[in-house]
Amino acid sequence: MSIQLSNQEPFAKGGNRLCFIHPDDPGLVIKVRRPDRPLEKKRKAKKFPKNLRPLSSLDDNLEEFKVMRSLDKRIGESVYQVVSRCHGFVETDLGKGLVSELVRDGNQKISHTLKQYIWDNDFTEECQQAVTEFAKTWTSLCVPSRDLLLHNIVVQRELDGSITRLLVIDGLGSPNLVPDSFYSRPARKNRAEKKIQKLHEKIEQLLAQRGAEEFPGYHGLLIHDGDASLNSTDERSEN
Repeated sequence: MSIQLSNQEPFAKGGNRLCFIHPDDPGLVIKVRRPDRPLEKKRKAKKFPKNLRPLSSLDDNLEEFKVMRSLDKRIGESVYQVVSRCHGFVETDLGKGLVSELVRDGNQKISHTLKQYIWDNDFTEECQQAVTEFAKTWTSLCVPSRDLLLHNIVVQRELDGSITRLLVIDGLGSPNLVPDSFYSRPARKNRAEKKIQKLHEKIEQLLAQRGAEEFPGYHGLLIHDGDASLNSTDERSEN
């Protein structure tokens, strides 16, 4: 039976996907393609020779699933110290969806992205320490990724607000034609360290923007925090 998502509001929106709370498990997120971003449209926007790639290669859900399966096989359980878990596909009324771990804080609200956390709280000493610990684990595991974007990292916190850990929820996998697994460990570690360097640069760029009236863009900003009373479109319209 298809899972119904159209009766609830997504809690986040990316460039290509919408994120919904799994109606049967508040600890899971279902990611579906945005209806205004069909694969044909994505391919048409690409330049040669990328516009010749098969449509399946442009499917973010399929790509994420393949990457997560590879990471689980190659790195194992330790990768979930810094990466959210993937649980496979389900059928929904909005199309095929990818199910992943939905990271929540101690108060059971959806964890904010690193981008939103820094925007709201500054780059606190505690956050700096969390980034340092994340970076150590990331480079030691040599996790392959595209650039580590602030809106693809979430900050999980305890009930008292203290930071538990940072987790990457998107943007994994090697961006190059040659798979990361073909490189030596020193080369993979060097590549991971460069991604961490770029992460610090992006943090500095965001800090320079703090003080502006509006949050920069919509990526990384929660539409709602996962409170049960906000999940249903019908319930919101009645309140």
